[in-house]
Amino acid sequence: MTALVRAAALSNYAEVARPLGLDPQRMLRRAHLDPSILGKPDVRIPATSVATLLETSARESGCATLGLRMAESRRLSDFGAVSLLLTHQATMRDVLATLARYLHLLNEALTMHVENAGELVIIREELVAETPIASRQSTELAIGTLFRVFRTLMGSRWQPYSVNFAHAAPADLSVHRRLFGLSARFDSEFNGIVCTDADLDRLNPTADAVMARYARQFVETLPDAAMQSATLETRKTIYLLLPLGQATIETVARGLGRNVRTLQRQLEAEGAIFSSLVNDVRRELAVRYLANPAYTMTRVAEMLGYAQLSSFTRWFAAEFAVPPTRWRAQPKNARVSSRRRYSSR
Repeated sequence: MTALVRAAALSNYAEVARPLGLDPQRMLRRAHLDPSILGKPDVRIPATSVATLLETSARESGCATLGLRMAESRRLSDFGAVSLLLTHQATMRDVLATLARYLHLLNEALTMHVENAGELVIIREELVAETPIASRQSTELAIGTLFRVFRTLMGSRWQPYSVNFAHAAPADLSVHRRLFGLSARFDSEFNGIVCTDADLDRLNPTADAVMARYARQFVETLPDAAMQSATLETRKTIYLLLPLGQATIETVARGLGRNVRTLQRQLEAEGAIFSSLVNDVRRELAVRYLANPAYTMTRVAEMLGYAQLSSFTRWFAAEFAVPPTRWRAQPKNARVSSRRRYSSR
């Protein structure tokens, strides 16, 4: 099933692209997107096409921060009908819970997980496509947009503990510093935002319980409000839980509000098997982690759920036909070829 995203995700693409010397309409057509979608925010388009458009645009313009520049001018209204519901939630904790519940209406490829870490809270966001694709720009757009939601509801002076990116820092950090101050962290083990637990319980001065109830009733009537692919839901949850060592079918089912037998039955109906989904996600994350020289081989093994480096090495060699050390030493184009060959197995 193809993950879809509202065309509103590209609402300010043209405004950012033109000053960088790009022809927005030409770039959209190259990504197999109809330029008319820029005026149709509720049209749903393939998330992979959006990611491809942003990556190609960043490469051709030489602007490594194109996605983040788009996030800078994001408004809560870009979330469409869901924005009214978010505006009237009592606290940021409620906002995040509501956003997670209806995220599939905005972007089916985006998944979010909130975990407590003592006095801090880690809000992880990941993009999970059907096939592995470069997603630096889409990731920065998603995290930058979430940051803007915090600032809109908590005030322009709100500052997180850190804003984390799994990819390396760009040569020019000026845009990141303009938006996040000094809180941006790169080569992290996750993509997302870290803030204090107390931040999430601060009251939202714009909240109105009556309006929130009406907004929720309206959102529930929207097309696809309750329709989600069990396979995609499961895959997204595995993507978040695998690095935490919690990607068991019991934990995933519980996180999705199902029992194990129900989840297995739904996956079977869609032609999917839980163990295969875990292995698919592990392959994707292995490629991402190994491509980052900041991660030691032992750390990569741990983040993929292996207690022993030798076990990870045997699994990787079986999947990619070369040991992980040799794969990491290959030129980038050879890695891509290997990745494509074995991702289709």
